[in-house]
Amino acid sequence: MTTLDPGTTALILIDLQQGIVPHAGGPRSGDEVVATAKTLATRFREAGAPVVLVHVGFTPETLPSLNADRPSLPPEGTPPAFSELVPDLRQPGDIVVLKHHWGAFTGTDLDLQLRRRGVRTVVIAGISTNMGVESTARSAWELSYDVVIAEDACASRSAELHGFAIEQIFPLFSRVVGSGDIRLA
Repeated sequence: MTTLDPGTTALILIDLQQGIVPHAGGPRSGDEVVATAKTLATRFREAGAPVVLVHVGFTPETLPSLNADRPSLPPEGTPPAFSELVPDLRQPGDIVVLKHHWGAFTGTDLDLQLRRRGVRTVVIAGISTNMGVESTARSAWELSYDVVIAEDACASRSAELHGFAIEQIFPLFSRVVGSGDIRLA
């Protein structure tokens, strides 16, 4: 059991949005991730801990560099529906962050929002484990937050990509737990 102080802990859910959830391929579906994340978010809200919903969208003006061997972003940006959060995720009082990079801290006011609330520990989950979740978790650790990954509320394009991040990367700077093992007290 991982016991966390709701007064200094926030939940950060990454990219649970229309344009990304259907593409989760492993080790669980996007719908499974959303269901687990909603349950976890309800527990955080009931404990009075902040819930941060991060979504991503791009316009031609906000695109990061496409100068890569395999750029994955369309040069014309993403359609508006791509960025819409999945239904029934957002609740009153949630913090919503729109990002234009993989990580939720780059180019946003997320760090400021968390520090104003006295947050020192972040629980991170979402899609994709090895992209947005990993980038956000690395930045959180670099900003001196304690990082917890809710493994069963994460997925990637494949179980292999998810597994590599969970088994090889996250243990270097975070605690990896099941969402049911998170206790807010």
